[in-house]
Formats: sequence, C-alpha cells, structure tokens
Amino acid sequence: MKFGLAFASSVAIDGTSALDICRVAEASGFESLWGGEHVILPSTIDSKYPYRADGKIPAENDTPIPDPLIWLAFAAAAAPTLRLGTCILIVPQRNPLVLAKELATLDVLSGGRVELGLGVGWLREEFEALGVPWERRGARNDEYVAAMRALWSGPEVEFHGEFVDFAPVTCSPRPVNGTIPVIVGGDTDVAIRRAARLADGYFPGEGDAERLGALIERVRRACEEHGRDPAEVEISAMFGAHLSDPLGGVERLASIGVDRVMVPAFAFAGPGGTERLERFGADVITMVNA
Repeated sequence: MKFGLAFASSVAIDGTSALDICRVAEASGFESLWGGEHVILPSTIDSKYPYRADGKIPAENDTPIPDPLIWLAFAAAAAPTLRLGTCILIVPQRNPLVLAKELATLDVLSGGRVELGLGVGWLREEFEALGVPWERRGARNDEYVAAMRALWSGPEVEFHGEFVDFAPVTCSPRPVNGTIPVIVGGDTDVAIRRAARLADGYFPGEGDAERLGALIERVRRACEEHGRDPAEVEISAMFGAHLSDPLGGVERLASIGVDRVMVPAFAFAGPGGTERLERFGADVITMVNA
C-alpha cells in the first residue's frame, strides 16, 4: 500500500516547517507529498462545499493555502525520493499553456516525480474573483488536459479546440516520462466518467469505506464502458475517518481496491506533530508494508 501525506502544504507553510515535514515523511515511509489549492477564499461564500453535510468549507478566510506548485518545488529538494502531487489543482482557473510549462519544469527538476490531481472547482465566488467563467468549466478542464498532453508530447505541436487554439509551437522542457499522470478528483457521476475517460488515477472525497467501495465499482464499470482496463486507473482515498484504527482501516481500504491512502497532514499539525508523524510511520506504514 502506498501512503500519501495530503494537504502537507497547508500544515507546513514556512521554510523550516516545510523542510521538517518533508524529511520526516520521507524517513517515515510515505511515498508522496500533496498540496491543495485555493487562490483566494472569498469573505462571503454561498457555494456549498461538497464534502461536508453542512456545506461549509473547513477553513477560515485567513487559513494559509500556499500555491501547491511552488510549495512542491521546495519539497522536491527536501525529500528527493517522494512523489509530488496536487490534491487538487483547479485546472479550469489556470492558463493551460502556462500550467503545462510549470508542471513540466517541476517534473524535470524532480526527476519525473509529479502527479497532477485536478478538479473543476466548487467555489463559484473564487472563479468570479479571478475573472474565469464558471459555466462549462468541466468542458474547459477536459480540453485543457488535452492541450497540455499535446504540448508534452513533442516539439512543433498544434491544438485547435473551443477554449484552446494555437498554431504549431514547442513547449520545453517536457516531462521526463513524456507526460504527467492525471488524477481526477470528485464523487459525482461526471467526475467518475471523467476519470474513466481520461485519468491515470481517481481520488474521491468519500471517507466511508462502504460508500467508497460503491464509487470505485462505478469507476471500474465506467472504464469498461470506455474500453479501458480498470487496473489502469490507480485509486487513492482519504484516510481521515480511519485514524482511530489505522491498521484496520488500511486493510479495509485495500480490500475494496484502494492503491494509495491519503493521510491528512492536519493530524500532525501543532505541538508534537513531528513525533506523531514518526509514530504513524513506525506503527502503521512499517507494519503494513513489512
């Protein structure tokens, strides 16, 4: 089982703490580090956060949310063996050519360790503040992914779509392995279809094992409908609900097809966090992967 440290960038926001969490996570057996994204948090939010029953985002207006790509670039040097992922990057808010360049640059600097976890966004007010259209953001996301993959495929490529249109260009450097794995986040029918159609991985927000198992089964069926082997889509899952019985939680998630458990870094925030992270590595990761 792989273990990812999710939202690490929101826990370790200064240079010293970032170095500490990266090095301890690496020494404790984690396979990857992940950073989340919101460019801004509006003072008034009417949009409903989809992963809590009350629809409220679990953050205050001034909760630190560093840019994940910049944070991961810092982490890349601090933890040279860990994979570097976003959970998630709101792709429709970004320029796809600039994003393709940023991701490829980080991938080259890190020796091919980048994974792009993406979502289409739930916070309409953030889109409005950024001046980005809210409508058809899903279609925009999918075309942006296609355009980035084209740019990564080689020199002198062109792309002609509804949202992205360019004559032959070259974007260099390109990813070490020719592309960057794309992980689709979300629990909706649309997210499941998107994961089956274009993703290398799937990362739902659901924490309950029974409901998560149903989501994973739907992804498998959707892959088969698209002529894909479901095994091509790696499954990551949040681990917060399982921290009271971590060994049992890992066993349960493995039984329903989870490949990577995403342990929220918030569990290791505050005084004694480094020691708790080390204990998790010794008591859980080492035991599971012995």
